[in-house]
Amino acid sequence: MKSILLIGVNRFGSLIAEQFHKQGHQVLAVDKKEERINCILPFVTDAVIGDSTNEAFLKSLGINNFDVCIVTIGGDFQSSLETTSLLKELGGKLVISRSDHEVQTKFLLRNGADEVINPEKQIAEWAAIRYASDHILDYIRLDEDYAIFEVKIPREWSGKSIGQIDIRKKYGITIMAVKENGKMNLSVTPDIVLDSSKTMLVLGKQKAIQKRFHI
Repeated sequence: MKSILLIGVNRFGSLIAEQFHKQGHQVLAVDKKEERINCILPFVTDAVIGDSTNEAFLKSLGINNFDVCIVTIGGDFQSSLETTSLLKELGGKLVISRSDHEVQTKFLLRNGADEVINPEKQIAEWAAIRYASDHILDYIRLDEDYAIFEVKIPREWSGKSIGQIDIRKKYGITIMAVKENGKMNLSVTPDIVLDSSKTMLVLGKQKAIQKRFHI
């Protein structure tokens, strides 16, 4: 269980709070607006009304006691930038900030953010890859080159074993798991026979996966 400081409980911040709540983490939510704080109360351990650009207020929260500090302030980049900088100055162990543009990302990283998330960009990228092909069911980008895809079994592979198709040798693609009826089998062996009822989680260079599965 981790201790999370969540600053900004707009729609995006609220969704993050709900997910942390489901996972059993402790979350302290901070926002300037009382109505937002009232709405988030069922999903957080505690909530405080306050101005995160006020150094004295932030210091009173005991920043170095949190495992993760997340800034999801939207529509006010100046406040987001000031809050990010103050969190790091006050001992934030891991400061993650929301960005809406590449320029914002650069400023945040230069001013205290350890990591930056751009939810709209990430969702747009995921949707473009997910829905541009009939073969893709899910996608996780790992870095500039590598990604994990959940893919349907190509028709020409049906009835063949993983050992027979040998895509690791031919394409540099690793089959991480085979999924059937919603259950994931992580014990991938060469004798597993593939068919249309299954899907695969594959890891490799994105270009190689796109080429093989015609994405």
